[in-house]
Amino acid sequence: MPGESREMPGGSTALHLVAGGFGGTAGAILTCPLEVVKTRLQSSSLALRPLCLPAVQLQGVNGALIRPGLPSVGALELLRTILEKEGVRSLFRGLGPNLIGVAPSRAIYFAAYAGAKEKLNMVLVPESKKVHMLSAACAGATSATLTNPIWLVKTRMQLEPRAKGERSTSGLRCAMRIYYTEGLRGFYRGITASYAGISETIIHFVIYEALKKRLKEHRQFLPPALPFSPNSQDFCGLMAAAAISKMCASCIAYPHEVIRTRLREEGSRYRSFVQTLQLVAREEGPLALYRGLLAHLIRQIPNAAIVMVTYELTIHLATKM
Repeated sequence: MPGESREMPGGSTALHLVAGGFGGTAGAILTCPLEVVKTRLQSSSLALRPLCLPAVQLQGVNGALIRPGLPSVGALELLRTILEKEGVRSLFRGLGPNLIGVAPSRAIYFAAYAGAKEKLNMVLVPESKKVHMLSAACAGATSATLTNPIWLVKTRMQLEPRAKGERSTSGLRCAMRIYYTEGLRGFYRGITASYAGISETIIHFVIYEALKKRLKEHRQFLPPALPFSPNSQDFCGLMAAAAISKMCASCIAYPHEVIRTRLREEGSRYRSFVQTLQLVAREEGPLALYRGLLAHLIRQIPNAAIVMVTYELTIHLATKM
């Protein structure tokens, strides 16, 4: 388990890499449709592309077309529209880059988290909130820096307009287009928002570790005649802890998700984190920074539970071998 990395054998880094990769892959496959819906909801072109909502267009800041009083589009409505106009396969667009990126991303993250925590436990109060916060920040920055190009390609693929039955652009072709039109720097658009999103990671892991510690403390008070084995109780508790901690973190830090999607849009007029934040709030209202939150929570809560429990289970089984 993440909090027990100090007790692991010398091969703990490789174990965390494998466990994190398994957890991330399982979560990515099962929640991909919700990821597509969330990205579309965050996009600035939502109203113009999938729903074709009639409205009077006005000239906005920087020459942008905006629609006053644009009705809010729900996740279910957008999901139905994607199915009708683009087909079921569109709900799995970007899954290729997601699968390519999620395993190394989660593996890098968990390995960096466990490694940083092991080192920090030697110089700070072991398993303290400060250790968990610094470890999560280190892991988030490392993972975001190394995998941003993959997530940029995934976002571009999910936002690409496509009619039902039309062949979509492959991840390789999308990457080549980004390279030829925007250069190497283009692959790091949105990285500032990813760094801002480290706050979500910190909140998530601090709450998760606190809940996990509380579960351990109260384990001895559980009645012995429960119909579940101790291991079943442990993993059900860990799943609940992961879900609760992710929900809290996502609600607090969600605006960075919208800003990151805007920064990654092709031909985007969004240039920096602060400029995007101000532009979205001024043109669309502060609530636009929470567009797609419901779809994000519906996806992220089970995904976080799947990832964390798969990770913990892999570590548990490996240490028992």
